Amino acid sequence: MTKQPLSQSLSQSLMNRSRVRDEILADRRVLEKVVAAVHAQVPVYAALDDSRLPEVRAIAAWGVDRMLHLWAADGTLEPSDLRRLRGIAAARAADGRPVQAVLRAYRVAATVLTDEVAARAADLTAGDGLALARVLLTALDTLSEEMATAYAATSEDLAGDRDRALRLLLDDLIAGRHASAGALTARSARLGVRLPDPYCLLVAEPTTEGGADMSYEAAAGLLAALGDGGTSPSALSTVRGSRAVLLLPATAVHRAPPALDERAWRACAITGEDLDRVAVAHRLAADALDTAPAHAHRSGRLLTDADAHVLALLTGHPAAAPDHIAHLVLGPLTEPGRRHLLQALTAYIDAGSATAAARALHLHPQSLRYRLRRIHALTSRDPRDPWQRLTLDVARTIGV
Repeated sequence: MTKQPLSQSLSQSLMNRSRVRDEILADRRVLEKVVAAVHAQVPVYAALDDSRLPEVRAIAAWGVDRMLHLWAADGTLEPSDLRRLRGIAAARAADGRPVQAVLRAYRVAATVLTDEVAARAADLTAGDGLALARVLLTALDTLSEEMATAYAATSEDLAGDRDRALRLLLDDLIAGRHASAGALTARSARLGVRLPDPYCLLVAEPTTEGGADMSYEAAAGLLAALGDGGTSPSALSTVRGSRAVLLLPATAVHRAPPALDERAWRACAITGEDLDRVAVAHRLAADALDTAPAHAHRSGRLLTDADAHVLALLTGHPAAAPDHIAHLVLGPLTEPGRRHLLQALTAYIDAGSATAAARALHLHPQSLRYRLRRIHALTSRDPRDPWQRLTLDVARTIGV
């Protein structure tokens, strides 16, 4: 039996690889399998918010297409591939995503891709399998080197400009790019800071509409005004468009109203989210400032978690369950021993005046007004204020 010429055998092998490549690229489910596997198996990627997934999908699509092309053509990485890998590595280093997690994500993706090739391997040979392994291992080895170089360069860059490094840390937190508590702790330690926990995320903006972008200096000035003499933990500031974003110890929130009034700024302060949910806190605060009516902003008062969640509910984007919103707004009024205060609030809102509410509850008007003052003291919400009355009304409606 005559052996097939080597050149003919290789040609047939490349044709078979090309067929498998085309089948995989035509199957849209493969890319989704890669993204789903990375999302499920790598904790850092599992915690990324939805805004980051399109980037993960785009990189995965490029990687699958490029690896299959090199395999089908029996090719090697080119300078353009190296530039692309270098750019990805630099971006991940700037994101603060741990290098180990990034490399694991690529290994997970390579495993999925290998399984997809194996499922279509009827006409493939052991040599084809070895060629695929060589392409993937070479890419992973190259990526590892580029990652190490990029992370080292980024660390040196950040160390050389500490103010910028601290802004980037907060930028990454509010963008949801830090999903690993260990990586966040390590990065904070390198910068010599300890993040406040519990914290307040304060998003502030001028009351005038259509203003220019916020300056880093103005944001830092507000941070200094709310400081506590430089004691730990560290506070951070950055900007987002026309808004200042500050990460502060939760106790600093009480110093914010006068500093904001002095600047003619308004703000929303979120204090009820965990440190791994700074991105959620930022979205809540930013959306609250986007949607709150003018009468919700009063001198000497901030929008809070309760306002933000009520606004999210009213705009059809609830970030919390109704009973949690009711607890945020009503607080102690939900306790059994204070049900009489909740009854007074309900009567006042329904009747529209203290006199009519007192009549409905068979109380003296002064007794009803005393209960309204107690409600104000316990919830920090004045039932006579239109916006605060609305939040109380929403909370007692969905919570009762």
